[in-house]
Amino acid sequence: MALTAQQPLPSGFGRTTTAHEALGGADLSGRCAIVTGGYSGIGREAVRVLAAAGARIVVPARDLGKARAALRELPEVEVRSLDLADPASIDAFARDFIASGRALDLLIANAGIMATPLLRDARGYESQFATNHLGHFQLAARLWPSLRRAGAARVVSLSSGAHRFADIDFDDLHYERRAYDKWKAYGQSKTANALFALGLDRRGQAHGVSAFSVHPGSIATELQRHVSLADLQAMGFRDAEGNIPAKVAAMYKSVEQGAATTVWCAANAQLDGKGGVYCEDCDIAQQVAADSAGHSGVMPWATDPERADRLWRTSEQLTGVAFDARGFTARAARAEAPRPRTANSRPAAAAPRARRRCRRSAACSG
Repeated sequence: MALTAQQPLPSGFGRTTTAHEALGGADLSGRCAIVTGGYSGIGREAVRVLAAAGARIVVPARDLGKARAALRELPEVEVRSLDLADPASIDAFARDFIASGRALDLLIANAGIMATPLLRDARGYESQFATNHLGHFQLAARLWPSLRRAGAARVVSLSSGAHRFADIDFDDLHYERRAYDKWKAYGQSKTANALFALGLDRRGQAHGVSAFSVHPGSIATELQRHVSLADLQAMGFRDAEGNIPAKVAAMYKSVEQGAATTVWCAANAQLDGKGGVYCEDCDIAQQVAADSAGHSGVMPWATDPERADRLWRTSEQLTGVAFDARGFTARAARAEAPRPRTANSRPAAAAPRARRRCRRSAACSG
């Protein structure tokens, strides 16, 4: 498989395309999909559309009761326990799935957290990077035998236009020395999601596994639960009275539209033989310059193969999980993962920072 160009096909779809339309009439009968975060927001809509097309779907969740209640109208969907911030939980979920003997045709890494106060997992890792990227990296590694068994699997990694907020700071991933900025931390994790798809696609090509990253667009979902009214006002999402300005409202997508690019990357035949690219509005996004002030397109640091390889090596060290290039099966990494100096799980005070309205107004979702 040749490298796919980071430029629109064009697909013929757009920002108002719905998930059902993005499916392109695909018949997913007999296919198996895992959708993290598939019980709320755009994840649930993707699950609904994929299930209606015949896919058998597993939705991992921390809160099984909440997930089952949200999916009660989709009784055929299987709900299983998984906490992306807990390596043991990830291993247990993957072990049970592999033991079932099923091939995994679709892995949609949809779950995530956004703009949280400074929290650390049990390893001392910054929570947004640990949950949004490292958790899904480990999950894909552990599920690799099932992905390879499918013969033509796709992995969809939910990134965001918020990758514009930050490149990856490999010298201080976990905010041990620099002042914590919840938006830059979120942006770093979303850049990692894009680079993960690039790295996985390059390693999976020979095994029939392709990967894509996705910016779903601006959608009002539960993902924004940590975002205050003051945050929204500072970014231009709300006016002084707390209302959504008309120009901002015009940029929002419905949940049906927000799930469309995920479904397009997961199932549409237009992407057969392609992979490793960042997508938005049901098409491959245009590469833009690092100083681009617009809201669309993908920044160069999120599509850089060298950064993707460095992130891959770092992720193997941090998780203790590695892909063996010879057989490309998950194994334990030999290198000891670096440990941050602190490992508390309490919120920490963030240092003051200047608020910027411009580029954070429309990119911050998904």
